Amino acid sequence: MKTHVKALVVGGGAVGTSIAYHLGKAGWDTMLLERDELTSGSTWHAAGLLPLFNMGYATSHIHDYSVKFYKTLEAETGLNAGFAVVGNLRMAQSDARMDEYELYASTAETVGIPYEFLTPAQIKERWPLVRTEDLKGALFHPTDGYINPADVTMAMAKGARQHGVTIERKWQVDGYEWTGSEWHVSVTKMGEKGGNLVPTEESTVITAEHVVTATGNHAQRTARLLGLKIPAIPVEHQYIVTEPDPALAEWRAAGNPEHPVLRDADAKWYVREERKGWILGPYEQGAPARFEYDVPESFRADLFPLDLERIEEEYMSMIHRIPTSETVGLKDDFNGPICYTPDGNPLVGPAPGLRNMWLAEGFSFGITAAGGTGHYLAQMMVEGEAEIDMASLDPKRYGSWMTTEYAARKNEECYEHVYVLHHPDEEREACRPLRTGPAYDRQKAAGAQFGCVNGFERPNYFGPKDAPSNFDHEARSFRRGGWWQYAEAEARAIREGVGLIDATAFAKHRISGPGATAFLDWFTTNKLPKVGRINLTYALTETGTTRTEYTIVRLAEDDYYLVSAGALHAYDEDFLAKAVEDKEPEFGRINLVDVTTQWGVFAIAGPKSRDVLNELVKDADPATVLSNKRFPWLTMRNIELGMCPTMAIRVAYTGELGWELHHPIEMQNYLYDQLMAVGEKHGLKLVGTRAQNWLRQEKSYRAFGTELGRDATPLEGGLDRFVDLSKEFHGKAAMEAKGIRSLCVTVLVDGPEDADPWGREALYEGDTKVGRLTSGGYSMAFGKSIGMGYVRPDLAKPGTRLKVRMQGKLWDVEIVEDSPYDPKNETIRIDG
Repeated sequence: MKTHVKALVVGGGAVGTSIAYHLGKAGWDTMLLERDELTSGSTWHAAGLLPLFNMGYATSHIHDYSVKFYKTLEAETGLNAGFAVVGNLRMAQSDARMDEYELYASTAETVGIPYEFLTPAQIKERWPLVRTEDLKGALFHPTDGYINPADVTMAMAKGARQHGVTIERKWQVDGYEWTGSEWHVSVTKMGEKGGNLVPTEESTVITAEHVVTATGNHAQRTARLLGLKIPAIPVEHQYIVTEPDPALAEWRAAGNPEHPVLRDADAKWYVREERKGWILGPYEQGAPARFEYDVPESFRADLFPLDLERIEEEYMSMIHRIPTSETVGLKDDFNGPICYTPDGNPLVGPAPGLRNMWLAEGFSFGITAAGGTGHYLAQMMVEGEAEIDMASLDPKRYGSWMTTEYAARKNEECYEHVYVLHHPDEEREACRPLRTGPAYDRQKAAGAQFGCVNGFERPNYFGPKDAPSNFDHEARSFRRGGWWQYAEAEARAIREGVGLIDATAFAKHRISGPGATAFLDWFTTNKLPKVGRINLTYALTETGTTRTEYTIVRLAEDDYYLVSAGALHAYDEDFLAKAVEDKEPEFGRINLVDVTTQWGVFAIAGPKSRDVLNELVKDADPATVLSNKRFPWLTMRNIELGMCPTMAIRVAYTGELGWELHHPIEMQNYLYDQLMAVGEKHGLKLVGTRAQNWLRQEKSYRAFGTELGRDATPLEGGLDRFVDLSKEFHGKAAMEAKGIRSLCVTVLVDGPEDADPWGREALYEGDTKVGRLTSGGYSMAFGKSIGMGYVRPDLAKPGTRLKVRMQGKLWDVEIVEDSPYDPKNETIRIDG
């Protein structure tokens, strides 16, 4: 057996095999290890469905690649992958479900995935065995279907071998050691004993420059060996196979085509044909997580006992939808472990804290995602970055606060939410509240309806103080939900009066030491601020795209305070820490400290914000302490608000006069109470993140994870003023070499009266797709919908008129100047 390779892939299911294939195709010397036989994990009992439907942009690309890739395998390898391109019919029993499909359809258009909508009559005409009188319609994907999981895995394995990949079976990884330049991976040969797989006396060490783990149900063992937390824990998934249905057999015997994969989302199941019978796969409530700490040594290609009572409701609803299935018996059943993560997305990318260690774990739709994951992960490893932004799948989206209990309970929730309406404003309830700021109870009493970011509770909006517990659930919609009126009032308060936003969830780091200045000058794109001032800046990937956005406050010559997105705390910290480690020998000592939980943040904004603060500020000359002369825009001052020492930063993400008030977390309730007390006479209103999101679009402020990501450069993002091309910085040459492939723009939308864009919609010039929205909402200042997104460079001119797809129709949009509200920043700079 080879003992040195460039890349070692651990895990021989569909995902691991695809990764090995694509690395081999890219020319890397690759080996795949499987502790048992290929496909012996979840792959062997997977139903093999290939749904293109997904509300995420990156995941949609991954699924689309898989479906196209699997169709090429037979020509390349000579092995039939067992792909039945029968299509996929998603039925809807409600108008809300059709709204969901309309939103998805626009997302699909941004990726280029074909679809069509069918009426109940059209469904009945094509597939008369399906009951349709209680349906509103359906979404049909003609290009997907189902595949034989074992066959497609074996085809990818053969293709991998053709590309020079070595595949070794019955080898178990028992340890990983990083030497500073390569991994030493200890492996043991496994043997059969009494039907179990047991270690033998044979062992060796494999050295690899890169390691990829794709260990499926064994993710917790992998986590333990690597010293990581990986929230990939399996959940039971059942499906049953019926005896032949005579009506179906007659239908097929008459020369009719196979039914598409049928999905009755409101009934929580999928059904497909299987040997003249049916396979029913439900996503029921109460499915338990399994293997929370490890897979038993005795569990191989095994299953759990069927629990028919748990899926009785779904079984009866299948009979309702396909009446001829009522008289057929059950032929077979499967109840096996399928890995999940708390948000349903797999964990794909660099492992936190480790070098050249890549994770590909937590695939609940592993067959669908395997092909695309191999393709895009190989791009990341070989080329330095994928062509799409993979941040939404990054393993570091969960921080060190994540526990086994949290992962198991959230994964159970995720399983039963597979067919729940996926509102863009959805907030799932399990395991909450968990991480809260001190003012949480006060905000809740004031009517706060919370969202959760990185496990941290923050107000989305403030509804009625006496709202029932299900208020936010009932307020959700694909259009303007029940919360919209509250967000609109909050946005108005900041534009016309004064509002207070809790921004405590921000990630915050302190960088200091003799090498700090040289490091940050190399690490970020903008000039560094002078002492007491701030700037907005970007850190780039090695391929020149945007990796992270920072607000940098310079506290002293070699002392900096960095603020970044709270949702990506661990993601940013890992990138920052590795860069510090790399450059410290060159620049000198650099101290990096995570101070996120030491500081709370309130953002006060609006024309009356100075009036409120003047009531609290203590200073020898309180009349001037907040004036432009002593406290100009884009500066930091240490002030005292009552008895609370505050690092105040004169900046506002809403585009109004305002300050961020960074305060000791233990004084948050004191400061909150003081602000609310003095703010009452000024009409101070509590404001949530949804209104803030609308307001920042009126100022064309880009947001990380929407306008900013690893698929576009800062120059494509229209952020030229934050890029100092006169200096050298990480990723500069690659950024310049990319040129301008598309440009970020702000648009005003003449859309429907009851809906706003969500930032997932396709943009058109005539019949040609020319871009997509990345953000959307309502503009209080302009009285219409607003959005931000990317279009072809030749169209990125104010006054250009395009169309946007919303709720199945095309609506007029106009590209406007950046910062359409207060383009000269007069309100932000106003003196007082």
